[in-house]
Amino acid sequence: MDASLIISNILNPPILFFFLGMVAVFVKSDLEVPAPFPKLLSLYLLFAIGFKGGVELIKSGITQEVVFTLLAAILMACFVPIYTFFILRLKLDTYDAAAIAATYGSISAVTFITAGAFLSELGIEYDGYMVAALALMESPAIIVGLILVNLFTADQGDRDFSWPEVLRDAFLNSSVFLLVGSLIIGVLTGEHGWQVLEPFTQGLFYGVLTFFLLDMGLVAARRIKDLQKTGTFLISFAILIPIVNAVLGILIAKFIGMPKGDALLFAVLSASASYIAVPAAMRLTVPEANPSLYVSTALAVTFPFNIIVGIPVYLYAIDMFWR
Repeated sequence: MDASLIISNILNPPILFFFLGMVAVFVKSDLEVPAPFPKLLSLYLLFAIGFKGGVELIKSGITQEVVFTLLAAILMACFVPIYTFFILRLKLDTYDAAAIAATYGSISAVTFITAGAFLSELGIEYDGYMVAALALMESPAIIVGLILVNLFTADQGDRDFSWPEVLRDAFLNSSVFLLVGSLIIGVLTGEHGWQVLEPFTQGLFYGVLTFFLLDMGLVAARRIKDLQKTGTFLISFAILIPIVNAVLGILIAKFIGMPKGDALLFAVLSASASYIAVPAAMRLTVPEANPSLYVSTALAVTFPFNIIVGIPVYLYAIDMFWR
């Protein structure tokens, strides 16, 4: 593999600022991003990527490839938590296994956005409807995780469990709501809407992404100490399972006939893990699960692995496979 692909990815400003955030924690700098701003930055990124996806979706139209891609996205979001649950049950109890499986069945929007920036840097095009796949993969894993908890625990009848509340949290949480809403507005306004908002949605995008990754570096470094509680099994899981899921995603992308850019984004969606939506849902509905396990593995291991090594390696594999 050409090492310049990894070096090129690492030398991107957003990735370097992610490292800067981690270094700040390691050297005990007092650098921190004030609490309201990370939320604002994440809302901006979801809005911008959703709106752009909607505009691109109306350009491309609903083709057979779009339908197959969206169905494949839902399939992966349901399959990954099921098979990973049984792997995790070898070492963990049902609650922790289901929470971690749901985390890895869902996706990381920031990893997806970073992969999109990586493709843009290389001049590789990708279709906007992949944002719809992103939106569709966020919630099903939460539902599957909760079904697994109810199927494999003996005391489910005593648990305070409300399906309407679970479904509401899965499909109407702020991330999914804003992403889908922006996508719909992009579809409705099309090219005219894009021209009106372009200075905001395009011109500011990389600067906001860079600042957001600085904050993610701070958060990831603070979570590293939690890895002491997870042990080698979960650390290995947090690196190997994304690779397996990326391979599955690449095979599906090849079968559907996706172009290379779309294939990378699908592989990244399959390989990423949620550290916002799913942990929030699991905390509410499965309080027996230990948050330090599913948050630290997703945020301190899988997220940096994917954005530093995973994305260029997955693209290299796609390049080889698509020849």
